[in-house]
Amino acid sequence: MRIDKFLKVSRILKRRSVAAAACGGERVFVNGRAVKPAHRVKVGDCVRVEFGGGALEFTVKSLDEKAGKEEADKLYELRNT
Repeated sequence: MRIDKFLKVSRILKRRSVAAAACGGERVFVNGRAVKPAHRVKVGDCVRVEFGGGALEFTVKSLDEKAGKEEADKLYELRNT
């Protein structure tokens, strides 16, 4: 699954266009490397999303493209930083 779509489906970012803009602005990192919106994520990848006041780090647990609101938090696991 593309990283921009994953961020939207998992409800980490509200819209896919916002996720794509974050990737374009080098604020999304997968396994320590800045990625573009089309980067493919895999189960087990470590993702870091930087926001204005901090960052969110998580590990990808599942790649369900049709996950609903109830299942969204099961797609990833937050990491302790």
